[in-house]
This record gives sequence, structure tokens and C-alpha cells, in this order.
Amino acid sequence: MRLVFAGTPEVAVPSLQALLDSDRHEVVAVISRPDARTGRGRGLSRSPVAAAADAAGVEVLTPPNARDPEFAERLLALAPDAVPVVAYGHLVPRPVLEIPAHGWINLHFSLLPAWRGAAPVNAAIAAGDEVTGATTFRLDEGMDTGPVLGTMTETVRPRDTAGELLGRLAESGAGLLVATLDGLETGELREVPQLKDGVSYAGKLTVEDARVRWADPALAVDRHIRSVTPAPGAWTTLNGQRVKIGSARPADDTAPALEPGHIAWDKRTFHVGTASAPMAIETIQPPGKKMMNALDWIRGARLDDEAAFE
Repeated sequence: MRLVFAGTPEVAVPSLQALLDSDRHEVVAVISRPDARTGRGRGLSRSPVAAAADAAGVEVLTPPNARDPEFAERLLALAPDAVPVVAYGHLVPRPVLEIPAHGWINLHFSLLPAWRGAAPVNAAIAAGDEVTGATTFRLDEGMDTGPVLGTMTETVRPRDTAGELLGRLAESGAGLLVATLDGLETGELREVPQLKDGVSYAGKLTVEDARVRWADPALAVDRHIRSVTPAPGAWTTLNGQRVKIGSARPADDTAPALEPGHIAWDKRTFHVGTASAPMAIETIQPPGKKMMNALDWIRGARLDDEAAFE
């Protein structure tokens, strides 16, 4: 099939590469978010998908949004059979959805209708899901509500962070997307409406959402920290200054009893209290410093016995 691929972040690159490598499909252009200013110098930077397309010599379209008239005209001229989508980042209006004969085919990193929305992998870890997966579906004007074309499952490992789980789903989901487009081309694939039961939502995470709530039980704190790692990144405050938590895990039975947020350490472990068992903090990023071993930091921090995270 003749394809125009839509995507923006690094997680979409494996799907783009799989389609570029496919013998059955031709990627004639890529749609991505406009170049953004990043870093201390605030220079313009290409999105990971746009950069991958540049390297492959593929035309890149970066409209301000999918409603842009010039963009719609160019998409019509390209005459794609389908537009595969992975984390593009813009809502697509109906007239543009209807341009390709097979529609816009989205790869979403959950088993729909569970965890519709922007942060499905984060939500799955925070909720303690043991199994998640990916779904391909035909985009409509709703929020991840279109008919399902294909699914695959992935086990959520006990110590998975959102970044680790998303990385695996990006790789295996690329194969699902290619298989879906293969099935559409041959006419062997049939769409199935999403179930009305089991709908849940995973809204976009903010920095404030990533703040650790030490008054929660250790199980919830552990899931929360892993669900926001590496982005937005778990954080707390100490003496009014923000401290990032890189990695942590529920402590073993030998850990001291601590009030929520209170700090204690010995030669081997740095503990913080929760509503149940303490958490063992492994890596931490103090203000103005890089991520480091938590024990190395605490030994030099000169905190008093009443020190606590808030």
C-alpha cells in the first residue's frame, strides 16, 4: 500500500522503520509535529520521527495542526491508501480522516477499550495491571473509540518502569501495525467495534501528577514511582527544595518502622516511610545535581534525625 506515516516521539520510530523495511508497503511521506525549541540554547530540534524520515530521504510534513488547509491539500495530492499513526499528537478532523481509502490506522499501547488517552502505559503500571498490550484501530473523531483491527498482549513485569514497558511495546507493536496493514491490503482483516464494558481513561500526566505521596501504602508508592519513570519523573521535596526519585523499591522485613516521608539510613540502605512498609531509595537527584546513588547522597547531606520528605 501507499502510506503516509504520522508520528512524533521516539516510541513511534520502530513502527516507521518497520514500514520503511516492508516489501509490501511504500512510505511516501511522514507527518510529524513542527520542530520545537529544546535545551538550554533553545535551538530548534526535529522530532525523532522527522529525523528518522530525513535520514531515510522521505518527505516530512509538519503542519501546525491537522486542520491546516495546506496540509489537507498536500495529503490529497499524495493519495495514500492509509495513514498509519503512532503518537502523532494532534486530533484529526473528519474530512482529513476520510482522505485515505483505508483511513488512519492507529497503534495504541493498551488493550482497548482499557486506558484510552495519552498515557496508557503509565496508567497500566500505576493500576497494577499484570497484562497490557497494544491495539490497532481505525481512527474516528472520538478519543481512541474507533473499531479494532488487531491486538497483541504483553506481560507487565514486577519491576517495569513506564519507559521499559513502553520500549517493549514500541518494538512488538511495530510488527502488529505492519501485520494490520498487510491484512487491510489483502482484504482478510475485518474491524470489530470496541466493547462498551471495561472502558477506562489515562489522561496526559503533568509534573504535579508525578509527586510522590508518602502517605500512601508502599505498594502504591512503588507503582507510582515506576509509572512516572522516566517521564515526568517522580519527585518529592526536602526543606522546600525539589528532589527527584530515580529508582526505589519496597523495603524488606528488616527495615525500621517509619512515619510517612520520614528518612532513615544505615550502611546498606536509605529508607523513607510510607503508610505501610518503608521504601528503599536506590537513586536520587538532589537540586542542581545529576542522578546519583541514594546512599552516597544521604551520607553527605548532613540531615538531622527529624528530616522528612514532603
